[in-house]
Amino acid sequence: MAGVLPKKNEEYGTKEYWDQRYSQESEDSSFDWFKSYNDIAEIMRELIPDKSSRILMLGCGNSTLSQDMYDDGYKKIVNTDYSGILIEKMRHKHEQSRPEMEWHEMDIRDLKFDDDSFDIAIDKGTMDAMMTAKADVWDPPEEVVQNCNREVDEVLRVLRKGGIFIYLTFGQPHFRRRYLERPGTTLEIRKLGEAFHYYLYIVRT
Repeated sequence: MAGVLPKKNEEYGTKEYWDQRYSQESEDSSFDWFKSYNDIAEIMRELIPDKSSRILMLGCGNSTLSQDMYDDGYKKIVNTDYSGILIEKMRHKHEQSRPEMEWHEMDIRDLKFDDDSFDIAIDKGTMDAMMTAKADVWDPPEEVVQNCNREVDEVLRVLRKGGIFIYLTFGQPHFRRRYLERPGTTLEIRKLGEAFHYYLYIVRT
């Protein structure tokens, strides 16, 4: 793991870092930011009771979240990541065992899907990677603000009316609320964990 860690935190926000990292890791490697699916499965089943929902994974990485949800009955999962190296590895890894899952090389700030085409969108730490630029957390650089707003703009565009955007992060509400509160939507925030808190942001369209 040490060989793939960035020299600077802000490298987490670059495509070059992730391409290099995924090219060095084996196809069977996996890494999960924050909670595993087992930790949040009960909440996810509550939020997504219909297992035929079409689900968009934003910046899927090599997390096991998609495969664990697929194995729990959610078959219509569309995975996106801007690392083509990663997407090819994941497609090859899962094409036999989980044939209904889709894999697309795509930037979450410029999604190539039609409007109103998903029931659910899930971000598990992807927006956080765009926030690693060196700066005052109370006053992020304009590029960070634009990137995060573009992600949310795109998510709300592709979600159907009545859809849900689920965002899991360690980011506290006063640092995240500004991107997630939008006209015509409602925002629910749940605090998870005991010693170290995570937050689940639920935007309903």
